[in-house]
This record gives sequence, C-alpha cells and structure tokens, in this order.
Amino acid sequence: MSRHLQKSRFGWCLYDWANSAFATVILAAVLPVYFVSLVPESGATLPFFTTHKFSAASLWGYSISLSMIILAIAAPLLGALADRNGWHKRLMISFWLTGCIATALLATTAGDDYWPTILFFVVGNLAFAGANIFYNAYLPFLATADQSDRLSARGFSYGYIGGGLLLALVFVIILKYDFFGFTDRSAATRFGFLLTAVWWFIFALPTFIYLPKTERQTAIAYQFNLSTYFNQFKQLLRYRDLTLFLLAFLCYNDGIQTIISVSAIYAREELHLGQGTIIGCFLMIQFLAMPGALFFARLGGKIGTARAIFISLVVFLLVCVFAYRMDSAYEFWLLGGVIAIILGGSQALSRSLFSSMVPKQRSAEFFGFFAISSRFAAIFGPLLFALVADFSGSSRNSILALGIFFIIGGILLLLVNVQRGRKLALATDSLLVQQDF
Repeated sequence: MSRHLQKSRFGWCLYDWANSAFATVILAAVLPVYFVSLVPESGATLPFFTTHKFSAASLWGYSISLSMIILAIAAPLLGALADRNGWHKRLMISFWLTGCIATALLATTAGDDYWPTILFFVVGNLAFAGANIFYNAYLPFLATADQSDRLSARGFSYGYIGGGLLLALVFVIILKYDFFGFTDRSAATRFGFLLTAVWWFIFALPTFIYLPKTERQTAIAYQFNLSTYFNQFKQLLRYRDLTLFLLAFLCYNDGIQTIISVSAIYAREELHLGQGTIIGCFLMIQFLAMPGALFFARLGGKIGTARAIFISLVVFLLVCVFAYRMDSAYEFWLLGGVIAIILGGSQALSRSLFSSMVPKQRSAEFFGFFAISSRFAAIFGPLLFALVADFSGSSRNSILALGIFFIIGGILLLLVNVQRGRKLALATDSLLVQQDF
C-alpha cells in the first residue's frame, strides 16, 4: 500500500472521529435531554396547531423528520453534481462548515428557547447528514470490495472512540459544572454544544488535507430539472440487488436510527432516569461499539457480510421487545450493552456492502440514494415513534412498534444477491470508462 493511500485512509477515518461528536452529543445523548428541559411540561404549541399540545418526545421526532425530508429530496442531485464535476471534497467542506456553525449556535439558546433550538438542530442535522454523502462516496475510491468491510469498520471504530471521548468530556463538565466555573448545568450543557462544534471543526481539518481531489467522471452535462431527478431513480432500478438492499437498509436502519435518537427521551420520560445515568450509558455504548464493529467485520469475512447484518437485525428485534418491558436503570444499562455490540457492526457492514455493489464512477450519486435510504429511515421511524406516543400516550408502545422495521428489513435483505450486484457494478464501470474515451 502506498504512503499516499495510507494517509488518505487515515484522513477518511479521522472524519468519523470528528463528526461523531455531533452524533453523540447533539443527536443522541445531551441535546435531547436539554431539549426536554426547554419544553414546558404541559407541552408546546405550533403556530398553526394552537389547539394541540406537543410533548418534547413528539416535537423532537418531528424535528428530525423535517431535516431528513429536506436532505432526502436534495441527495441524488447533490451526488450527481459531485460525480460530474469532481466536487466531492468541495461539497463535503460546505456541509461540514454549515454543521459546525449551527452546532455552535446551539450554545446561544437558554430558558424556554425551544424554537431556536429546533431551528439550529434541524440545520445542523441536515449538514451532518449531507456531508456524510460525500464522505461515504470516498469509500469505493479508497478500498476494493474485499477491503471495504475492514476500512468501513475502522472508520466507525474511530468514530466511536472520538465521539465517546468528547461525550465523556462534556459529561464531566456538566456533572462538575461548578468546578469549571459555570453557574448551573444548563450553562455547562450549552458550553458542551460549543465544544462539540470546535471538536468537529478541528479534527476534520486533516481529512480535507489528506483526502484526494476527485476527478470529473463524465463529460455529459447535467441539468437540474424534475425529469432528470426522476430519471435517476429509473436508472437505480436497473441495479436490482442494489435497489433491494437500499429498501432493506431503509427499513432496518429506520429502526436503528430511531432507537439511537429517541432512547435518551425514552429513558427520561418513561424510566425517569437522570441525565448522569443516560449519558453514562451512552458512554458505555460508544466504547463497546468499537470492538463490536471490528468483531462484525471479522464475522462478515467468515460467513458473508449480508448474513452478519441479518444476525444483528434479529438481535435488534429482541431489543425492541425487551425495551418495551424494562422498567429499571439496570435494564437500561444491560440493553445499552447489547445495542453497543450490534450497533457498530450493522452500520459498518451496511456501508461496506453497499459500497461493494456501487459503480465507482458514480459513487456520490449512488451514495446519494444511500443517504435517501438512510435519511428516510430517520423520517419514518421518528415519525412513527411520535405518532404512536401522541395517540397512545406512551413511548413504550412506540418502541415496540419499531420492531416492524427489522422484520421487513430482514426479509428484504435475504432477497439480495451480493455477487450478482458486484458483477453489475464492475460492468457499469467498464462501460462508463469506455464512454469517456
């Protein structure tokens, strides 16, 4: 392996270290708990829904859905733009900077400022997910199909360590707020948001130094219109196994992402756990998820990537049932340990499996579809969670309802022929190269 490729891979993995700060502090553990403290116990009202009160859990779910709807619409167009102009790094930098700024602005909220908090979170979450389109699109350029499992798992491992270390630091600052000179935990929490933005910014800098600039992949002009947009989806249907996997990923990742994003809210409202317990459990998950990702990478190499993912989905289904019945802090910690082992593996292997069936010459465009599949998961899951919580009055029923996503996703995954998908990707690359010449 050349030294240049080694640096490129290191820079690629380091971005996972950097942006996982947003995933742990903002999306998963700290901001959701802080958000609950901003929303009145009687609920919040929307300007156009003045007669209905929204709980913190449902409002949080709707906020996640809104940001992901926007990204899902824009993702294929952004991916095609990157492929045709070689703008992978340029667009990734734009989203990264936007996300850092929005995250820093969360530190300016206080009191009952739940509307500014929602606005900054929606923008930050949109930027976080948008940058990942181009970050993930680099994987086929940096690793062959037989190497992608390990590199993808390595990236996630970096992310779990980096995100875990920052979460630990923020946790200590919040817990010992008076020692650090803050007036209360709310002020310390807001400083944690600023620290997250700085962490994301600083540790991502080597990424943009080491990642190579991508070249323009085709001379064909790209026009942004509705016809072209829908034509991209028609092109995707030509890749049967890739399409099946995207549908499977949409379903089961829906359950995974929703569990991650609402677990803090669930623990706070249903189990009445304190912020220290919730953040402590998330810290455990971060550090256990790293060996989990590496373990599943090895497992995928022995029994096949798709089979290893399927095993993780069966466990996730059991997690939903257990979460519905649990009623103590001990059970929350136990469940967190189980999730940690399967979380990293399912995510890392899903990314690498998709990468191995993607034509390299159209990586960003196809990873745009991957983002749609991933982010529609972040639309329907939280939306279902919010609706069930609204109408049933209990988040427990919402958690149990998420099991349907793992059942459907697992069935679709069994229909994917990975080898056939990889052969079609290689044939497409050969054809596109010939067309360029």
